[in-house]
Amino acid sequence: MNIALIGYGKMGKAIEKIAEERGHKIVLICNSELSVKYADFENVDLAIEFTEPSLAVGHIEFCIEKNIPIVVGTTGWYDELDEIVEKVNNQNGSLLHATNFSIGVNIFFEINKKLAQLMSTTNEYKVAVEETHHLQKVDSPSGTGISIADDILANNTNYLSWVLGKDEIPYSNRNQFPLTSYRKPDVPGTHKISYNSEIDKIEISHEAHNRKGFALGAVIAAEYLINQKGVFQMKDVLKF
Repeated sequence: MNIALIGYGKMGKAIEKIAEERGHKIVLICNSELSVKYADFENVDLAIEFTEPSLAVGHIEFCIEKNIPIVVGTTGWYDELDEIVEKVNNQNGSLLHATNFSIGVNIFFEINKKLAQLMSTTNEYKVAVEETHHLQKVDSPSGTGISIADDILANNTNYLSWVLGKDEIPYSNRNQFPLTSYRKPDVPGTHKISYNSEIDKIEISHEAHNRKGFALGAVIAAEYLINQKGVFQMKDVLKF
């Protein structure tokens, strides 16, 4: 598969290494020095996009128009997701987007849903979510943090909403829970979910040691998408 990398930061370089190890070719790299508008996509089979929220939608639309399947790891643009889904479907395009491509994190998502269902039967525990990332991460909270929080709301009837705190735990009322976002040096990504009561505490967490898991998941997603039409997520790839 001939792959274009849109974004060539730390994630882009990690994806390049994994893709080549799995027998694919990186035939184009777009970054601040070469915009997608001026790049030659003639020999590109698929694009993998890791940039920033303000750029992601434009990159997706470009690939849809060029009929190039695109895997998107950038988060923070989901307020425009419905419009993008409509465009993909109208033009018979291919898009796979995820808040997190790590296989471990996607397993963590499923554990979170099950735990939320179990805890829905009691109001003695108060849930809290924390996410910690490196200082260069633009969006806060992270897309992964939002996915975790939204999955709790969907599976635990004790809560109606979550409240964001940046670098400190925010106040939350009885039907809310805190989602606290921390930014610290050299942290690839750590997520924690805790349920606290007067007598005990239940906690699950996922800690990424490096970016390899994210990169591997993105390439696996690309291998899945190349033969698909429509809009997909990692749960489709992993068959959860």
